[in-house]
Amino acid sequence: MKVPEGLPNPHQKVCLLEKSLYGLKQDSRQWFAKLVHELLLQGFAQILPVLLSSKVTFIPLLAIKDLGKMHYFLGIEIGYSSSGICMTQKKFTSEILQCSKLTNTKSAVTPLPLCLKLQANEGALYPDPEYYRMMVCKLNFWTHTRPDLAYTVQTLSQFLHSPRDPHVQALHHTPRYVQGTVGQGILLCGSTQPILQAYSDSDWASCLDSRRSNTGYIMMLGNSPISWKSKKQGIVSCWKY
Repeated sequence: MKVPEGLPNPHQKVCLLEKSLYGLKQDSRQWFAKLVHELLLQGFAQILPVLLSSKVTFIPLLAIKDLGKMHYFLGIEIGYSSSGICMTQKKFTSEILQCSKLTNTKSAVTPLPLCLKLQANEGALYPDPEYYRMMVCKLNFWTHTRPDLAYTVQTLSQFLHSPRDPHVQALHHTPRYVQGTVGQGILLCGSTQPILQAYSDSDWASCLDSRRSNTGYIMMLGNSPISWKSKKQGIVSCWKY
C-alpha cells in the first residue's frame, strides 16, 4: 500500500498491510473470521452439520436464549407499530451532537449549505485533521438509517487526507441539520404488491477539481427503502437491507 498523502516519505517506502482494509474484496471473509474468533472466546461453539443417511442434521453445541423482539442493535433503535418497523438512531445522534459541541446551535434545514462547492486546496489547512476524520466516520454510520445524508457523507469523505477550514465548516453544518430531525429514520412496512422501484439522479461535471459527475439512487421494495447510494469517482456511500 502506498503511504497516504501528507506523510513524509523521503525514501519512497510502502506500507505492509497486517490486516484487511475496508473496501477490499476480502473484507467479508476477514470480518467473518474475526467474528467467529471472538464468539469462540465468549464461550460459543459453531453448529456442526452431521450427515445421517440422506439427511443433514445440525446439532447446536450451545443453547442461545431467546430475548424476544430486537429493540436496539449496533446503535440502531428499532420500533414496532401497525405501520411496520421503524429504524432510527436517536441515542447515537445525541452522542455525535455532544461530541461536535453543537447542541446549543441553531438547526439547519439542509444537510449541506445551499450551492456549496468544495475544493481540495481551498482555504487554510485545518490544524486537527484527526477530528475531521473521526466526525466523518461517525457521519458515515448515520447513513444506516438516513438516506438523505448519503450525498453529504460522500462529499465530505473526499477531503479526509487533507481537510481544510471550508471542509470543517461544511462538516459542522450537517449535525445542525440532524439536530432538527433527530427522530427521522426509515420505515420498513409490508405491502400487498411488493414492486421493486428505483429512482436515480445525477449532475454534470459538478466537481471543481476533477470535473466528474455525482450520481445517486434509491431502491424501494413496495414502500420500503432497501438500498441507496451516492457515488463520485469511486467514492461510495451505500447501504442495503
